[in-house]
Formats: sequence, structure tokens, C-alpha cells
Amino acid sequence: VQLQASGGGAVQAGGSLRLSCAASGRTFSSYAMGWFRQAPGKEREFVASISWGGGSTYYADSVKGRFTISRDNAKNTLYLQMNSLQPEDTAVYYCAAARIPFRDIATMIKVDYWGQGTEVTVSS
Repeated sequence: VQLQASGGGAVQAGGSLRLSCAASGRTFSSYAMGWFRQAPGKEREFVASISWGGGSTYYADSVKGRFTISRDNAKNTLYLQMNSLQPEDTAVYYCAAARIPFRDIATMIKVDYWGQGTEVTVSS
């Protein structure tokens, strides 16, 4: 599986962005998927994950209620809708795929594939 993230950009605080992660291959629907981010000078951190069928989701406390993860298996695409963006959301965002329970993606230990990252900058 190859992952291609897109949709990043520069927005003002309070704005919205939608990230996409396009996956190649015919096995996308067999993977749990996740979004992570890495701010300058900080370690990569978990943002959200979703089960292979899309029916279950899991969020980091810092984004709960503002971000929504979703997927369209027919289009082999993962999404992250980000609302009420704040300067602390500034980071490079990465998508990831793993054949493990979707909550376990948060540990990053058994991620099978990573996307290349898309940059999000939120100004105050």
C-alpha cells in the first residue's frame, strides 16, 4: 500500500481544512487507518484512527470535538476534517495504515505504511 497525503495549507485560527490520504492497491479496506502529526522540534503524535470498515473511531484528547476522521473504501481514501484550528495544531500531518485494531495504531509500534506528510500552518 502506498499512501499520498494532501490538503494541507495555511489558515487562520478558527478556520478549517480537510486532509486526504489516497491509497494505492486493492487492500485498503483491510487496513485500520490513522492520522498523526509532528510539530517542529517535537515528536510525532497520534491524532485519530478509524477501523477498517469506518464504523469506529478514536481521537486524541487534544482534537476531540474539532477533528473528524472518515474513510471511503470505494475511493481508497482517508480523510481528516479539521475545524476550529488553533496555532498549536501547526504540524506536518501523516497518514498511516496498519493491520491491527484501530485503537492500537496510536502506539505507532505496528504501523505498516506511512504517507509522506502534508503541512498545516495555523496563524493566530
